Parts: sequence; C-alpha cells; structure tokens
Amino acid sequence: MTNDAPRIRTRFAPSPTGYMHIGNLRTALYAYLFAKKNGGDFILRIEDTDAGRYTKGAVEIIYNTLRDVGLNYSEGPDVGGPCGPYVQSQRKNIYADYARKLIEQGGAYYCFCDKGRLQELHDGGAAKYDKHCLSLGKRETERKLAAGEPYVIRQNMPETGATTYTDLIFGDITIDNKDLEDNILIKSDGLPTYNFANVVDDHLMGITHVIRGIEYLSSTPKYNHLYRAFGWELPQYIHLQPIMKDAQHKLSKRRGDASYEDLLKQGYLKEAVINYIALLGWNPKSEREKFTPEELADAFSLAGISKSPSIFDEPKLRWLNAQYVKELPREEYRRLAAPWYEQSAAKNNRFDYGLLDNLLHTRTEAFSDIPRLLSFIDNFENYDLNLFANEKNKTDLNAARALLPELLALLKAVPETEWANAELYRATSAFAEAKALKKAALFWIMRIALSGTLSTPGGATELAELFGKSMTVERLEDSLARL
Repeated sequence: MTNDAPRIRTRFAPSPTGYMHIGNLRTALYAYLFAKKNGGDFILRIEDTDAGRYTKGAVEIIYNTLRDVGLNYSEGPDVGGPCGPYVQSQRKNIYADYARKLIEQGGAYYCFCDKGRLQELHDGGAAKYDKHCLSLGKRETERKLAAGEPYVIRQNMPETGATTYTDLIFGDITIDNKDLEDNILIKSDGLPTYNFANVVDDHLMGITHVIRGIEYLSSTPKYNHLYRAFGWELPQYIHLQPIMKDAQHKLSKRRGDASYEDLLKQGYLKEAVINYIALLGWNPKSEREKFTPEELADAFSLAGISKSPSIFDEPKLRWLNAQYVKELPREEYRRLAAPWYEQSAAKNNRFDYGLLDNLLHTRTEAFSDIPRLLSFIDNFENYDLNLFANEKNKTDLNAARALLPELLALLKAVPETEWANAELYRATSAFAEAKALKKAALFWIMRIALSGTLSTPGGATELAELFGKSMTVERLEDSLARL
C-alpha cells in the first residue's frame, strides 16, 4: 500500500434477525482482520430497513457478540463516528435525496404498477419487469405523484452490452446487461432496498473493500451501475463461499444448525470458536491451526481465502476447543466447569470439585461433555458382569472373583490420610507386581468394579481417589457380592 493510497475501510452490515449466524460472524471476522492487517478501519452498520425480518433484541445480540469476540469497530451505532447515523432506518431522508438525483440523471424512474399488473407479467412468463413506467412522460408522472398514487422507484438498467468487474478472489466477473432486473430502489413505504442503501452507505462511509457472501457475486454489476451513475469510485469486492453443513446443504438455523450463542451454550470457548471460524474458508498456508486473535490478524491475507465452500466439521472444532481448554488456568477451568458439575451426577454425591478438575481438565473437549463424562457415577446399579471379560487384558469373571477380595483388603489397609491417586497407584502397582499380574488386568477389574461401565474419564485409582475410601470400599464390596 503506497503512502497516497486511501485508508482501507471495511464494514460489517448485518440485518437484525435474532441471532449471529456462523457465516455472518465469519464475514465480520474477515472484514475486521483485513482492516486490522492493513492499518484500516472496521465499521459496524445495521441494515434494518426490512421490517418483516426485524427481531426484538437482535441489535443487542450483534453488539454483544462482536464485543465478546474482540471484533472492535471504530465506528458504529453505539460508538458513533463521522459518517453516522449507522442505522439504515435513520437514514431515510438521505436515500430519498439520492434517489431523486438518480431520477434526474436518468438512472432511475418512478413505477406506479400495482400488484395486479406485476402478477399478470409474471403469469405471462415475463422474466423481469418490462420498464412500462419508464415510458410515462414527465407530465403523466407528475400527475400521478400529485394524485398520491402509490409508487416505487426502480433502477433503469441498460438492456444491451455487458458489465464486468473484478473480484479479488474470483477475478473478472461479466454479466450480460439484459439479465439485470430494474430492481426496486425505494419501496412504497419510502424505505430503501438493500440494492440501493448499501451502495449509498458504502460510498458515504468511504468503504474501500466490500466483503460479503457469494450470493451477491452475480448481482454486483447492478450496484456498479449505481456507482457509475453517480460518478462514484467503485469499491474492491471480496466475495466469500458459503459454510456448508455437508456437501449439499448450507448451515441453517432453520435446520437446527448452531449459531455463535448456541456454541457457547454447548460449552465451547469463544477463542476456539473464532479461531475455528477463521479457518472455514481461509488457509494460513502452513500446518498451523491454533491462533490467538493477534496472530490471526498478523497471518490473515486474501491469498488464503478459498474459492470453494467450507464444511463445518464439529469434530475439528471439538479438537481445537480441547487445545484451548487444556491451556486454561485451573481457576478458570473451575469457573467454567462448575455449572456443568451442577448438572451432572457429581452434584448429589458432593464430590470435591478439585478432584473433578483433576479428572476432567485434560479430558474435556467441550464443557457440555461433563455430565456425560460423569454419568458413570450413577450407572453402577445392576451393571453387566460380563464387562469384567476383556480379551486383551486376559480377564474374566473368574479373575475378578479371585482378585477382588485381595484388592479390597489392600485398599482397606490404606490410611485415610494417604488416600490419594499417587499413593493408590503405587500400592496397587506393587500388588500387581507381587502377584505377577499385568497392571492393565488389575486396573481393568478394579475400574469395572468401581464404575460398572466400560468408559470412564480416568483410571481405576483416579476413580478411587474421587470416590474416597468409604465409597470405594462400599462399591468393591457390592461388586464382589454380585460375583
């Protein structure tokens, strides 16, 4: 970037529809990273002119989400700035003024066609509006306006030739002008459509790079006709491929796919979510996958943006989240895990949360796993005795019958003051060595006798430490009685 190049300005312009879709958050993230990497400005604008899609509280969700993940905007509705207002519904007069200028220049016209005529066009097979009202003379147009007839303002698109522009990801894009609709710019309620408002706002707010979804790739030429009609400089365009649920379906809240808030409620860390979202459509050109926000801004470049859709891979997110969880200070892990402990089988047993931390900290992928990981606590009753049989460890019911009485006697002899995983592991390992047993066989039998399940987050002596001496002895005696 040369010294005389304009300062880069990007924007995130969501509609307040109720939640932060993963795709929307990725758009915001890329716009933020691109601006930050280039020493530019990141702006928030609320596009709320579609009243039918407005959801109460949605604007606050947008503010809170961006703040929560550290996408700090330098201008926006709640922080102000030199280009406000930053809410489209508050800019109605601005759009009206520019629409009138466009009409005077021949780039737009009043359309008085009612729903009946438009339906007839559609039923007759018309692919787009037929420019009927463009042929109205000035006198007739003024008469209809004076009479108060409802109208919209349409863009006057050329019918011949082609329009070409350059996308920084996909290269040159050419669209035949005959395929471009005379879209509505100002609706009958006086509010603008996206087609008009985003162009006016991007120009007046000095947006240099427009980053948005690929669904706008083929419609961008009609926006460029507006820029040219006003004599404005075109921004640079960066269109992003969608995030897919699978090879055929986009992520969709309607199909139950998670929003940002949902992922947090499922026990994912915001740092991991942002890190993972960054990788959905961007490749850092290295084997590295874990980045701090500062490292993301430093590494981000348009060269890494993919031309292909990305698939949301929850196992990959879980793996990445686990890396972040392992690095949490113990106090922070406890703070985040405690509500999940309260939803688990550990609650009624009053287990020491410190012991739960020891057991689960390095084994937690998402905090919502905790109730499942601790479900073994309540799965002890009437378990299948065949679980003692393990071909790899060469154990069976007879081995359990033979070992459990001696193991029980050994553990009863361990003083309460020495009842800790390290001492329990030392004592049982010495017992196995003295009996010429494979430790794996002993620990398998001990773990089944304590938990009654194949899967536990930790080994036999870790479970014994968690349960305490009294409960451990009680469970071993109960298992021995069943045998």
